Amino acid sequence: MADVLIVGGGPAGMMAGLLFARAGVSVKVIEKHGDFFRDFRGDTVHPSTMEVLDQLGLLRRFLGRQHNRITSARIRIAGRDWTIGDLSHLDTPAPFIAMMPQWEFLDFLRDEAVAYPGFALAMSEPVAGFLEESGRIAGVRFASGGEERAGKLVIAADGRSSLVRSSGILPVETLGAPMDVLWFELPKTDDGGDALRGSVEPGRMVVLIDRDTYWQTAFLIPKGEELNVRARGLCWLRQEVSKAFPGMDFSGGLASDDDVKLLSVSLDRLTSWSRPGLLAIGDAAHAMSPIGGIGINLAIQDAVAAANILAGPLAAGANADPILIRVRKRREFPTRVIQAGQKTAQDRIIGRVLGEAR
Repeated sequence: MADVLIVGGGPAGMMAGLLFARAGVSVKVIEKHGDFFRDFRGDTVHPSTMEVLDQLGLLRRFLGRQHNRITSARIRIAGRDWTIGDLSHLDTPAPFIAMMPQWEFLDFLRDEAVAYPGFALAMSEPVAGFLEESGRIAGVRFASGGEERAGKLVIAADGRSSLVRSSGILPVETLGAPMDVLWFELPKTDDGGDALRGSVEPGRMVVLIDRDTYWQTAFLIPKGEELNVRARGLCWLRQEVSKAFPGMDFSGGLASDDDVKLLSVSLDRLTSWSRPGLLAIGDAAHAMSPIGGIGINLAIQDAVAAANILAGPLAAGANADPILIRVRKRREFPTRVIQAGQKTAQDRIIGRVLGEAR
């Protein structure tokens, strides 16, 4: 029986698993998918996260993985190109954003974690619910019908569709979002130049992420307008991206409607992150807008805070229930500040720009 069961093998879950195992706490991460290859997971690893990796002695090996580096971004606004931001002067071990597909990042965390004997990872194990005993969360129930108990704590790191949300175990405060994102690949015929490009025009917003052999494309649409946009056809969608980035060749992309996926955007947070035997972190505790690509990095910071606060007492055999609330108190302020900024950008910029597309 592991001391800690972590539901969800995303950034928060895998980093928490690594840190708890490193501290001598036995931990098992339970991931519902058979691999980490989920295209909706983000790519942007910020300098703050790489500073954590540096402190753990992992930065060099992390940067040995395939990635692109950006110190700024190119954005096209009303037909004029701008270069924004300059991270190169930051006093940090990695003064840039590492654009690394999240499956690569999660593979890296797994490879580091398995070096510790107290770490275990179960793939293809969907969790259907929690075990509750005498008012305390004691373990998990699997969709296959089995059960597993946690020695001391269950951590929900299973994203914005977390069981703590769908089951109503922990209350959610919804902030709202005016947009969704269509997510698809387009061919890349040049060397990229910049790893991140954006375009803002009346009625249209598009982001291109350089993945070496193709552009991962985020096409923003008004919330709930997926069917109307899809009805215009793939040719229209490809033409809109071409208009957003004149001079770039996207011919040959989007062969099927199945090539276009919907990312439903939400912005919300739990008003309580814990109850006896249970703690929520990452997107399970606070669903972030994709604005700024900050979600991965907040999830990592949550995992660090949870390990810093809880690993010592758990390793010493203490009951962590009385101190679970300290994780939320440590992490709630930066979460609220960033979400407030995202909501302002959504309401004052994105909502208004996309409103002109109706």
